[in-house]
Amino acid sequence: MRGRYVSHTWAHDPALYAPPKYRRACKYDAFVPEGIDDFNPQLTGELAGVVSDAEAVTRSLNDRARPALRPLARLLLRTESIASSKVEGLQADARSLARAEANAEVGKNVGTDVAEVLANIDAMELAVEETAAQPTITVQDLVDIHQALMRRAPNAAIAGRVRDVQNWIGGNDYNPCGADFVPPPPEQVGPLLADLCAFCNGEHLPPLIQAAIAHAQFETIHPFEDGNGRTGRALIHVLLRRRGLAPSYVPPISVVLAANKDRYIDGLTRYRHGDLDVWIERFAVAAARAATLAERYLGRVNDLQDTWRAQLRHHTDLRADAAAWAVIDALPGHPVVTVPVATAVTGRSKSSTAVAVDQLVDGGILLPISESKRNRAWEAAGLLDLLAELEAGR
Repeated sequence: MRGRYVSHTWAHDPALYAPPKYRRACKYDAFVPEGIDDFNPQLTGELAGVVSDAEAVTRSLNDRARPALRPLARLLLRTESIASSKVEGLQADARSLARAEANAEVGKNVGTDVAEVLANIDAMELAVEETAAQPTITVQDLVDIHQALMRRAPNAAIAGRVRDVQNWIGGNDYNPCGADFVPPPPEQVGPLLADLCAFCNGEHLPPLIQAAIAHAQFETIHPFEDGNGRTGRALIHVLLRRRGLAPSYVPPISVVLAANKDRYIDGLTRYRHGDLDVWIERFAVAAARAATLAERYLGRVNDLQDTWRAQLRHHTDLRADAAAWAVIDALPGHPVVTVPVATAVTGRSKSSTAVAVDQLVDGGILLPISESKRNRAWEAAGLLDLLAELEAGR
């Protein structure tokens, strides 16, 4: 076992608004994991081969990265964020989320669950674009990711705050007695997070193994009252980006984890019990599967863009530098687009972008999703169907 249990008593609380049995004092055991700063596990030859194969697939995915393909990187990042939210029970399909994102960009209200998923996209972008670029990973970096993640949640008051109370997983809502898992007491959280960051700043392990261990340790510490799973999965991509394994395209590992949540949770449990090989193997297989899905998906999106270009050429004769071509290039990162967004991402003037949008609508590439003349938005034909297939792991 990679840690120890410490016994505590949950105090009697006669004022608690709960059934009488939950107001009584009770015993529980909290798990305090061992530190991992200098952890250097020895893998079997077979497991080392599994990890090496998974890293090779991830590198292959990133080998196709080009500056012009940056919108595809954003599309994969969105997919990872959506799937990570799905693991936590936040459901938002690709189409409704893309439309809600367009509404949010023009100041319209969106539903609570959708707002949380959109915040998860923001947090993931912060993680891979900013945190991964820092010379070192600090506890404050993790806090900042959590702040971005939880800022639109109903319990936004806890955003960016390391917990100072005991939390737990499973059981009842009133006390940790009988819970499935009780993370370390709050006074242990600070030192454990410092130790985790020291491990994340090392380079003595292959990137995929480092990410697997760091994620499992983070989930074991459970340093926030809520939002730990999504923050911990963002940490995976911080490490894969920081170590140079996934410099451009994140493999959407959460797509695979969400498809078999019970197996994912069992793997984290096995990590705590010292069965490290099982957890690393499951994590590496999920990463390889995610990279393979992503590579197939990027090919499909490229084919769809070629189809759009052919449709546009058939519909009208445009110069090579026309804004419509630039909008097509940018669409993968913005499956539902508005004129202001298209203007911002292409760097073209608002007037030329508006003309381009009209040309793409006439060519059947952009489909109107509202009748209003104000705050109009369009869906990229066929793109969200491909995105739904990737989210489903197909």
